[in-house]
Amino acid sequence: MTHIDPTADQFAAFKDLPRDVPIEMLNLVRFNDLANYPGDHELARDGLTGAQAYGLYGKQTGAILEKVGGSIVWRGGFETVLIGPADEAWDAVFIARYPNAGAFLAMVTDPDYQRAVVHRQAAVKTSRLIRCKPADQGASFG
Repeated sequence: MTHIDPTADQFAAFKDLPRDVPIEMLNLVRFNDLANYPGDHELARDGLTGAQAYGLYGKQTGAILEKVGGSIVWRGGFETVLIGPADEAWDAVFIARYPNAGAFLAMVTDPDYQRAVVHRQAAVKTSRLIRCKPADQGASFG
């Protein structure tokens, strides 16, 4: 099963959580080998890879992320799954921080973001987007 966009139930659950508190979004993304643009899109026949299409998404949405007060606070390179499904390998792994959930919602409803998200949808084979509540860093897991 692929997961590219949230379901209506997932989005409703997100919107039901408090909107006035900081959030961090864990992003796990696997790319298509070739970008899968809609047939009428200007890039549909350009043969872009999923990684290239995701790069376009990043370039076009970076300013929007900044405009709402968000930032990428951590990015890493996937190596292997130690615990979990062995078939879950990720091409992009990062955490985006937003001043509050309202900022995230402002970003995804921004008209410029709505135009740019076609690149993400073309690029992504499957993904996980997990809302997290920031916690104090500590020396232990508890």
